[in-house]
Amino acid sequence: MREIKERNIALCIIFSIITCGIYTIYWYIMMVNDLNEVSGHPEDTTGGMVFLLTLVTCGIYGWIWLYNAGKKVDEMDGTGDNSILFLILAIFGLGIVDYAIIQDKINKHATVQTV
Repeated sequence: MREIKERNIALCIIFSIITCGIYTIYWYIMMVNDLNEVSGHPEDTTGGMVFLLTLVTCGIYGWIWLYNAGKKVDEMDGTGDNSILFLILAIFGLGIVDYAIIQDKINKHATVQTV
Protein backbone atom coordinates (compact mmCIF):
# COMPACT_ATOMS: atom_id res chain seq x y z
CA MET A 1 0.00 0.00 0.00
CA ARG A 2 1.40 3.40 -0.92
CA GLU A 3 1.43 6.35 1.46
CA ILE A 4 -1.62 8.60 1.47
CA LYS A 5 -0.76 12.23 2.23
CA GLU A 6 -3.14 14.38 4.23
CA ARG A 7 -3.89 17.59 2.32
CA ASN A 8 -5.11 20.88 3.73
CA ILE A 9 -8.43 21.46 1.95
CA ALA A 10 -8.42 25.23 2.39
CA LEU A 11 -4.92 25.51 0.90
CA CYS A 12 -5.89 23.27 -2.01
CA ILE A 13 -8.81 25.56 -2.81
CA ILE A 14 -6.69 28.70 -2.43
CA PHE A 15 -3.92 27.30 -4.64
CA SER A 16 -6.55 26.30 -7.20
CA ILE A 17 -7.83 29.88 -7.32
CA ILE A 18 -4.35 31.49 -7.37
CA THR A 19 -3.14 29.24 -10.22
CA CYS A 20 -6.36 29.66 -12.23
CA GLY A 21 -7.17 25.97 -11.94
CA ILE A 22 -3.78 24.46 -12.71
CA TYR A 23 -3.34 23.20 -9.14
CA THR A 24 -6.84 21.72 -9.36
CA ILE A 25 -5.59 19.35 -12.05
CA TYR A 26 -2.79 18.09 -9.79
CA TRP A 27 -5.17 17.85 -6.82
CA TYR A 28 -7.73 15.95 -8.92
CA ILE A 29 -5.19 13.41 -10.17
CA MET A 30 -3.77 12.81 -6.70
CA MET A 31 -7.26 12.63 -5.16
CA VAL A 32 -8.33 9.94 -7.63
CA ASN A 33 -5.24 7.86 -6.86
CA ASP A 34 -5.64 8.33 -3.10
CA LEU A 35 -9.35 7.49 -3.17
CA ASN A 36 -8.64 4.31 -5.14
CA GLU A 37 -6.08 3.31 -2.53
CA VAL A 38 -8.05 4.06 0.65
CA SER A 39 -11.29 2.59 -0.70
CA GLY A 40 -9.59 -0.72 -1.45
CA HIS A 41 -9.74 -0.37 -5.26
CA PRO A 42 -6.10 0.29 -6.23
CA GLU A 43 -6.68 -1.36 -9.62
CA ASP A 44 -9.30 1.21 -10.69
CA THR A 45 -8.62 3.86 -13.31
CA THR A 46 -5.65 6.05 -12.38
CA GLY A 47 -5.89 9.78 -11.79
CA GLY A 48 -4.05 10.62 -15.00
CA MET A 49 -6.38 8.46 -17.06
CA VAL A 50 -9.47 9.89 -15.34
CA PHE A 51 -8.23 13.41 -16.12
CA LEU A 52 -7.50 12.51 -19.74
CA LEU A 53 -10.91 10.88 -20.22
CA THR A 54 -12.58 13.90 -18.61
CA LEU A 55 -10.82 16.18 -21.11
CA VAL A 56 -11.65 14.00 -24.11
CA THR A 57 -15.34 13.72 -23.17
CA CYS A 58 -15.68 17.46 -22.36
CA GLY A 59 -16.31 16.77 -18.68
CA ILE A 60 -18.85 13.96 -18.95
CA TYR A 61 -16.45 11.30 -17.68
CA GLY A 62 -15.68 13.56 -14.71
CA TRP A 63 -19.35 13.42 -13.74
CA ILE A 64 -19.33 9.64 -14.05
CA TRP A 65 -16.21 9.46 -11.91
CA LEU A 66 -17.75 11.70 -9.23
CA TYR A 67 -20.84 9.47 -9.16
CA ASN A 68 -18.63 6.42 -8.64
CA ALA A 69 -16.51 8.33 -6.09
CA GLY A 70 -19.70 8.80 -4.05
CA LYS A 71 -20.10 5.02 -3.99
CA LYS A 72 -16.47 4.58 -2.88
CA VAL A 73 -16.85 7.16 -0.10
CA ASP A 74 -19.91 5.28 1.12
CA GLU A 75 -17.96 2.00 1.12
CA MET A 76 -15.19 3.63 3.17
CA ASP A 77 -17.28 5.30 5.85
CA GLY A 78 -20.79 3.93 5.57
CA THR A 79 -22.10 7.50 5.77
CA GLY A 80 -24.80 7.03 3.16
CA ASP A 81 -24.76 7.19 -0.59
CA ASN A 82 -23.15 10.44 -1.74
CA SER A 83 -23.19 9.61 -5.46
CA ILE A 84 -26.28 11.64 -6.39
CA LEU A 85 -25.11 14.59 -4.26
CA PHE A 86 -21.71 14.57 -5.98
CA LEU A 87 -23.32 14.37 -9.42
CA ILE A 88 -25.76 17.24 -8.77
CA LEU A 89 -23.03 19.48 -7.35
CA ALA A 90 -20.84 18.80 -10.38
CA ILE A 91 -23.64 19.49 -12.85
CA PHE A 92 -24.24 22.87 -11.22
CA GLY A 93 -20.54 23.75 -11.40
CA LEU A 94 -19.70 23.05 -7.76
CA GLY A 95 -17.21 20.24 -8.35
CA ILE A 96 -14.75 21.92 -5.99
CA VAL A 97 -17.21 21.16 -3.17
CA ASP A 98 -17.13 17.50 -4.20
CA TYR A 99 -13.34 17.57 -4.14
CA ALA A 100 -13.36 19.07 -0.64
CA ILE A 101 -15.74 16.39 0.66
CA ILE A 102 -13.73 13.59 -0.94
CA GLN A 103 -10.45 15.03 0.36
CA ASP A 104 -11.92 15.22 3.86
CA LYS A 105 -12.76 11.51 3.70
CA ILE A 106 -9.30 10.69 2.35
CA ASN A 107 -7.65 12.75 5.10
CA LYS A 108 -9.33 10.56 7.72
CA HIS A 109 -7.48 7.58 6.26
CA ALA A 110 -4.18 9.35 5.53
CA THR A 111 -0.97 7.59 6.47
CA VAL A 112 1.24 10.70 6.29
CA GLN A 113 0.07 13.51 8.55
CA THR A 114 0.95 17.13 7.86
CA VAL A 115 2.34 19.30 10.62
